[in-house]
Amino acid sequence: MAGQAWTERETTAVLVLSDGTVIEGYGVGAEGAIEGEVCFNTALTGYQEILTDPSYARQIVTFTFPHIGNVGANDDDHEDLTPANSCGAVGAIFRADVTAPSNYRSAGALDAWLKARGVIGLTGIDTRALTAFIRDKGMQNAVIAHSSTGSFDIEALKARAKAWPGLVGLDLAKDVAVGQSAVWKQTPWIWDAGYADMAEPKYKIVAVDYGTKRNILRLMAGLGAEVVVMPPTVSAEEILAHEPDGVFLSNGPGDPAATGEYAVPMIRELVDRDVPVFGICLGHQMLALALGAKTEKMHQGHHGANHPVKDFTTGKVEIVSMNHGFAVAADSLPEGVEETHRSLFDGSNCGLKLSGKPVFSVQHHPEASPGPQDSHYLFQRFFDLIEATRAKKAA
Repeated sequence: MAGQAWTERETTAVLVLSDGTVIEGYGVGAEGAIEGEVCFNTALTGYQEILTDPSYARQIVTFTFPHIGNVGANDDDHEDLTPANSCGAVGAIFRADVTAPSNYRSAGALDAWLKARGVIGLTGIDTRALTAFIRDKGMQNAVIAHSSTGSFDIEALKARAKAWPGLVGLDLAKDVAVGQSAVWKQTPWIWDAGYADMAEPKYKIVAVDYGTKRNILRLMAGLGAEVVVMPPTVSAEEILAHEPDGVFLSNGPGDPAATGEYAVPMIRELVDRDVPVFGICLGHQMLALALGAKTEKMHQGHHGANHPVKDFTTGKVEIVSMNHGFAVAADSLPEGVEETHRSLFDGSNCGLKLSGKPVFSVQHHPEASPGPQDSHYLFQRFFDLIEATRAKKAA
């Protein structure tokens, strides 16, 4: 799967799969070696948001679009709350060499940005062939390595790749989430104005951080919410002490069943107390577990910004952003839990709601704006449920 080199040069990076396959290329970004699961992302834009999405923790992202890096990098487009921890993807694979940035918002080159975050990059390989391999064989455990000397102990890297257990059974939320509570008030970006702070909150939302993205919090703040971000191990009592109008369960990395070991009891208690609950991605999967459904590892996962999803509550089809390697088993939804969204690519579950309760969730990322705003209504749906719950309590 090696790509054609533009000039004769020495191999400085390799991808070693757990089956022993070795793919040679040229290194960018940080040097070193690290294990991860190899997936592919079909988005044409937004590489900085992708690489800083905490849901990609311990993953190596193969970009199917060949030219990555043209717009450089900046300080506004990262999505993780704790960028100093570099809690997004551990590796990135590109078809073409990273070029010099050409964009008015660029604050620096992608190569330097990758180095600063500790992300190992590999260029110059046939990413279409690697994508086809993943589609056929499934997402692969691997080691990505970069050395400017071109010296690699391939047998040792093969052993590391084979020994790494992968994401099944792995709780990663604690590695990427905030360590203590914090208040979020920043609202969405506006052309020529940038970000602002919401002045007069109408709602108080507790966001349980399993690896949340900044734009999720911005969209809620933009609708008038003061958002209290809390660590993933928070208890229901600690959440309710803030007297929230609603609770948001965020996206995040790893196996939902593993994170659910401590999160599910908390979620069940909130549901039992009729607290409005909205979940996205990992939050959707753990809500499903709390309601009695099951989750399962996917063959190749969903990673991209061109996924069609149907909302059965409106009858509309949305083009959405996806990033998940686990899914809710649709046939495991218990009585009283209704499927609200479904992928039109493979028929997998992408949303649910609980009958008689102000509780719902979606698998996709409505904040990522691929449509560009096809799914923003979901945030308003959450606040409509909050208003209905307030009215019911006042009656």
